[in-house]
Amino acid sequence: MNAPKEAVVRLYAAREEIYPREVKGRYASLRWACVWLTQLLFYGLPWFEMHGRQVVLFDLASRKFYLFGLVLWPQDFIYLAALLILCAYGLFLVTAVAGRVWCGFACPQTVYTEIFLWIERKFEGARSARIRLDRQPWTFEKIARKGGKHAAWGLVALWTGFTFVGYFTPVRELSFDLASFGLGPWESFWVAFYGLATYGNAGWLREQVCKYMCPYARFQSAMFDKDTLIVTYDAARGEPRGSAHARMGTPNTGDCIDCSMCVQVCPTGIDIRQGLQYECIGCAACVDACNGVMDKVSRPRGLIRYATENALAAKLSPSQVRRRVLRPRVLIYTAVLAILGTAMVASLALRNPLKLDVIRDRGSMGREVEDGMIENVYRLQVMNTTEEAQSLRITVDGIASAKVADEDLVEIDAATTRAVPVRVRIAGGDGHPGSNRIAFTLASTDNAALRVTEEAAFIVPK
Repeated sequence: MNAPKEAVVRLYAAREEIYPREVKGRYASLRWACVWLTQLLFYGLPWFEMHGRQVVLFDLASRKFYLFGLVLWPQDFIYLAALLILCAYGLFLVTAVAGRVWCGFACPQTVYTEIFLWIERKFEGARSARIRLDRQPWTFEKIARKGGKHAAWGLVALWTGFTFVGYFTPVRELSFDLASFGLGPWESFWVAFYGLATYGNAGWLREQVCKYMCPYARFQSAMFDKDTLIVTYDAARGEPRGSAHARMGTPNTGDCIDCSMCVQVCPTGIDIRQGLQYECIGCAACVDACNGVMDKVSRPRGLIRYATENALAAKLSPSQVRRRVLRPRVLIYTAVLAILGTAMVASLALRNPLKLDVIRDRGSMGREVEDGMIENVYRLQVMNTTEEAQSLRITVDGIASAKVADEDLVEIDAATTRAVPVRVRIAGGDGHPGSNRIAFTLASTDNAALRVTEEAAFIVPK
């Protein structure tokens, strides 16, 4: 008697290759406009300079971030955190209003996939040609086309990795090191790592990133409601489906001719006619494809369109849909975003560009020097976050006779920090035995408004 065969349970479905068809239309043009805008900013920004350095440079070695003339130090990390929070709330706001429009038009995964698909079409042809090429045996032509495509992908990916590292190492220095084959090990590693990530994500993984790796697809539904704009199929108008030939004998057939163009252009391979799915990135490629088909069969556009669940259910007009945008969720996101943005801008505008830390010399708690005076030694850690060199005068108060025994004028270069040793003396008999509060003040000799004060302890021996 034969033993029963063991059942095989697959925990992961094998990937089915997706060959997105090229589509033209309003949303395709808008998507390419986003590609050009984002990539001109990404690739071009490191080459612009302000005050003799890149406008955007995250100098991790010296622990300074330069953002459009603004110098941020580790103590200013709160501003970078606030910027990330602002971006998050901005994404929440956009999602509540227009669904996954960020994913479909401006997400780096979408942008680079669009670029890599364009390269693929140039080497391998349109959708049907790419399918035939993949099915045919390996020939010289196939090797040449595939090899050329992957070489072009590799060049774009490496240039992307190089530009990414250029935000952390001055890009002009990086270019010189690359040209002279003097690129350091860490720079080489990150150029290769980010380039490989770009090549893998945009060239091979593509929709897999959106489906399985990106967490945004999983929690987006928490930000959706029935008045959120989504790419949707108007089933009431489209069903029952029928081919153009069948429609001639069946007058009650819906507008959908079941051409599957909406599926062929979808970068994630879904059928939008099956309803809202988490794989949908809101790119509206299916909208452009369907509108083109509707034009050919002389039917109104909008069978697949941006709409809301309430708009479809109640057959709301576009003006009625727009009026429902200002709902409590959107107003809350907008209010939080406005408050955080205003607070961040105000804080940056009012922040003191001078920073001062006072450290007592712990090796000397206080000593008596000539003429019966009492002396304490300090180290002033002075930080100048402006883009101009500063001449600063040191003064001390808190005890009537307190004075700086050294040179009281400090010169500090732009966007630098400097340790300044300072001796403070008071007359014998002033102050009480033990700890006394004093305050150091640094004031610019050129700008009276530029000053900073920090308290310290002055020890009088008992």
